[in-house]
Amino acid sequence: MSKLDPLRQAVAVSPDNLPLLLLLAQACLDEWSLNEARSAFERVLRLDAERPEAKVGIARILHLSGKTSEAVVRVEALIAQYPEFAPAHLLLARLHAGEGNLAAARTSYARALSLDPTGQDHSLEKELQSRAPKSEAPRDEPEKVAVAGQGWTPESDAEDKPSVDSSDIERPKLTFADIGGMETIKEEIRMKIIHPLKNPQLFKAYGKKIGGGVLLYGPPGCGKTLLSRATAGEIKANFLSIGIHQILDLYLGNSEKNLHQLFELARTHAPAVLFFDEVDALAADRNDLKRSAGRTLINQFLAEMDGNVGDNDGLLILGATNAPWHLDPAFRRPGRFDRILFVPPPDETARRAIIEVMVKDKPMDRVDTAAVAKRTKDFSGADLKAVFDVAIERSLARAMQEGRVIPLGTDDLLKSAKDVKPSTKAWFESAKNYAIYSNQSGFYDDVLEFLGIKK
Repeated sequence: MSKLDPLRQAVAVSPDNLPLLLLLAQACLDEWSLNEARSAFERVLRLDAERPEAKVGIARILHLSGKTSEAVVRVEALIAQYPEFAPAHLLLARLHAGEGNLAAARTSYARALSLDPTGQDHSLEKELQSRAPKSEAPRDEPEKVAVAGQGWTPESDAEDKPSVDSSDIERPKLTFADIGGMETIKEEIRMKIIHPLKNPQLFKAYGKKIGGGVLLYGPPGCGKTLLSRATAGEIKANFLSIGIHQILDLYLGNSEKNLHQLFELARTHAPAVLFFDEVDALAADRNDLKRSAGRTLINQFLAEMDGNVGDNDGLLILGATNAPWHLDPAFRRPGRFDRILFVPPPDETARRAIIEVMVKDKPMDRVDTAAVAKRTKDFSGADLKAVFDVAIERSLARAMQEGRVIPLGTDDLLKSAKDVKPSTKAWFESAKNYAIYSNQSGFYDDVLEFLGIKK
């Protein structure tokens, strides 16, 4: 009798039991019965089309079947839909490692652990260490230890070569005029960020430093990164975008050193905007990291923001996150991320403005942007781009068959909009609970207002 038979019999009795189907699918996967595993996962998705466990299971099967590229595409789409689903980030790390993309693998693995510290994959860690480039510390070299529990200091490793240089600095040409809609949030940024930086002498006369920290939070795909880059463009400042792969390191002490070097690079190019995407991965609540070396990195981050290890005058620190509830409360103290802006999904007017930007330089045929905007309620900017991508793919298929360019029309976009589900709804389901039950400080008042919930 096979180990799978009891599960098969249970599923036969209760064919719509989702937890049972997932158990059977995973058991089949463990026994290398890939076809049966995929069949079980697909049955789960027929019953619940948004079940992330089933989607990541199918991606894992594709990987095991040698279809790595398709697996990567599926996992990236799953992460876009569920940015906090740790198993998807872990699988993406394995896929990147298998393709030899170690930097991306480390980034995805670090993100997975930040979401679920219990999800360590020792075999993957061993692979990432054994395949480390020569520029990294050799495996038999003693680990570098963080100094006195406070992270890396310049004196602790002064001779190491920096991991970043001035080539990472940008001067964005993008401005607010290139971003459709979001006029309210743009005006908030002008008042809280741009005007002070454009009038430094006036602020210095009152003894106020120029710069500081601003946290942008909201659903994924709503333009937080775009707004940050455009902010730098508006004030004609240098821009340094930081990915977690540029900071996190497998060896103790190296992450703190990398973070310090990035701050120093920005300081030497002030006025500058230092942008941290997915900042919650680097600034997680220390209560969740009681036994983790990540606590020293957070301490280092706080020290850098406070200006304890360098002069931050003229340095604007922007952080973007989809999960503000995972951020350590210490980062919201005055002098750190003391200005917090909610970046909501675009309203109908903003969606129309975004669509008008997207139709430029494309073969279009009298698109009714107002009609498309009306039919895409709750869509983020990224969702609207997906609507165009789907419509363009269909139009290209027809164009290749007929051998001519076929312009896109309103009907094409409306049809595509039916096939693209707004990704913001899942975010608001989580945010609503935090806004109602964990809002003692009023941090989520903007979310409540957006949802129409009275305080």
